[in-house]
Amino acid sequence: MSVLQRVAVPKKGMKAKVEPLRGLPLNSIIEDDCIAAMASLPDACVDMIFADPPYNLQLGGELFRPEGGRVDACDDDWDKFDTFAAYDEFTKAWMKEARRILKPNGTLWVIGSYHNIFRCGATLQDLGFWILNDIVWRKSNPMPNFRGTRFTNAHETLIWASKSEDSRYTFNYRTMKALNDDLQMRSDWVLPICSGGERVKTEGVKAHPTQKPESLLYRVLLACTNKGDVVLDPFFGTGTTGAVARRLGRQWIGIEREKKYVKVARQRIDSTLELDESAMKTMVSKRQQPKVPFGALVETGMIEPGAVLTDSKRRWRAKVGADASVSLADKQGSIHQIGAAAQGAPSCNGWTFWHIEQGERLVCLDDLRQKYIAALG
Repeated sequence: MSVLQRVAVPKKGMKAKVEPLRGLPLNSIIEDDCIAAMASLPDACVDMIFADPPYNLQLGGELFRPEGGRVDACDDDWDKFDTFAAYDEFTKAWMKEARRILKPNGTLWVIGSYHNIFRCGATLQDLGFWILNDIVWRKSNPMPNFRGTRFTNAHETLIWASKSEDSRYTFNYRTMKALNDDLQMRSDWVLPICSGGERVKTEGVKAHPTQKPESLLYRVLLACTNKGDVVLDPFFGTGTTGAVARRLGRQWIGIEREKKYVKVARQRIDSTLELDESAMKTMVSKRQQPKVPFGALVETGMIEPGAVLTDSKRRWRAKVGADASVSLADKQGSIHQIGAAAQGAPSCNGWTFWHIEQGERLVCLDDLRQKYIAALG
């Protein structure tokens, strides 16, 4: 067994009162190969694993845009395998360790593209995992197919699996429903890819070719973990899982062998603050069906959990929760419910009633919704 080099991330700003589990490198990054690192951990020690393994993209040469610009695709050595058999052997090895360290009622998430996700799914079932859902992450702004030889790859697939068919896994159904404006959360998620200010860069160049958006991990962690749970990411990269886990008050362990990613992840997580306790309260509201759920604005960071909403005359002040529910005095519900409750009215269009302060002016939530829709194209 290899000796692990652990890079602790300072806990400045963290408010979690959960007692750390002894012997686990909580809230730190293990610099090592993922299989060796997981082999060093005790049995049944983590609540959830989120794995974004190499996709084995099998890229054939460089790719160029129509105007001649080179596409910065993933061609790193860590994504290359000589044969499908070699990739399958690697997949089976890390999944066996993942299964061993997962608690009996824990769950595993694996994300991938058509290059690898079907092979991962077969291995999961061969090892005894029980598949709960396959989630289609439909990218609202996918990269086009520059060669024009295939359909544009506009989605990736996530497999959510429990350790066994009888596992009593965590699923925060009510929280997911509240996040989706009181509609059951479906298995197709429309979220943008990581871009703009969220994209981590070093010297002006993106630090990692396949960085996942925080909104995706936000939904995953809010769905099947609770505050204080231990989340492990064996392919940590630039630390998206750790950053979101810290924000939501979850404990985390990252494993990453590439030093350049460890440095970036450490800086990123150090600058992430945990949500205020009041913003972490979650609750379900009841029946409104806008085309864009208010939760989409919270997930993508257009509105931060803990933000204060007010009406146009500043008579009421309501606070936004992590699951997009809204609190006013002793009431909690959707933007529509709380808007109605504030006015003593039978109903309310929360999109037009509520506003948020931006500098010196109030901005209507519906204006932010239109910006979100415009960003989706």
